[in-house]
This record gives sequence, structure tokens and C-alpha cells, in this order.
Amino acid sequence: MRELDETDRRIIRLLLENARRPYSEIADHVDLSAPAVADRISRLEDLGVIEGFTLNLDSSMLRDGVEVLVDCSVSPGHTTAVADSLGDLERVEHQYVTADARVVVHATLGPDGVDGLLEDVETDHLREIDVSLLSAAEWTPRLGEAQLAVDCDECGNAVRSDGESAVIDGTQYHFCCGSCLANFEDRFEQFQKGA
Repeated sequence: MRELDETDRRIIRLLLENARRPYSEIADHVDLSAPAVADRISRLEDLGVIEGFTLNLDSSMLRDGVEVLVDCSVSPGHTTAVADSLGDLERVEHQYVTADARVVVHATLGPDGVDGLLEDVETDHLREIDVSLLSAAEWTPRLGEAQLAVDCDECGNAVRSDGESAVIDGTQYHFCCGSCLANFEDRFEQFQKGA
């Protein structure tokens, strides 16, 4: 199994800039053929590095309202419940949960303001709410020098460059070593026989 190389990183960066960029254009940037780019992107999808191609919307063009940052201080032990209820809201663009029991969301307020935004949210456990008007917002994911971090489907250890991959019953699996692959295949065969 290969690690991410600089060409993979360049392809990912180009797709982050524009997920609809044609393979031929990407190929020009990375000195590969369009089919080679397609193969690399397919491999990155199989590995789970690329989960899908998304659409970024300029919500200010589609919704009327005011963009705000809502910072909620949550009672300890209730962060997940508050985050789940905020994350389900149509007007929430991005959500962040901090280690100090805060849930911060980038949202667009409608005519009903903050009260309307939080109407269906678990508010019993909110200790404090701070709302800041946004003058600009931009989300730019960075790849940096991240390493490929695939977990072994058998033992859960990190799969390194000397790991193995196998397609079993139409699904691709990744293993840290040959013995994990063999164990997985044995268990799979036993499961198939018992089914």
C-alpha cells in the first residue's frame, strides 16, 4: 500500500480549490495523463481519503439574513446533545465543538433572530450564549503535510506503506500486515460458510 506522495497532495489541493476541475486540467498541473489522474483519484476514494465531491454555496446569495458566529457555553456532559441539535439546523453553516464544553456555529439569522435560531435547540444546558456579527467568512481547508492514516481492518493498527490491501466480496479492505489479512480472510470464509 502506497503512502500519499507529493502528486497525490497536489491533486487533492487542486480538487479542494475546485472539485469540478476536469482531469485533463489537473493532469496539466501534475505532469500526468488524464487517465493517470483518474486512477489516482479513484485510489484516493477507495482509501477513503476522498469521501465525495461537495458543493460550496455562497449562502448570502441564497438566503436573506445576517451571518453570525454563535458561541454557546454548555454545562459539562451535555456538549454532544447541544452540538447534535445545533448541527441539525438548516441555518447552520459550520459547527465546532471545543474541549472546554463550547459549541460554536457559523449561522445565518432569519427575521426571528437568535431566539428563532435556537428555538428547537437543547437550551436547558446552555450556560452562556455570545453572538458576534460576521463581516466576512471563508472556509479554506488545508492539506499541509498530512500523512495517510488508514486503520487496519483486522487489528485497528495504522497501515503503513508496507501494508496490504485486498478486495473481498466487492469491498476493499486494508491491513497492516499479511497475518492480519490472512486472519480476516479466514474469519470471512467462516462467516460465509455459516451464513
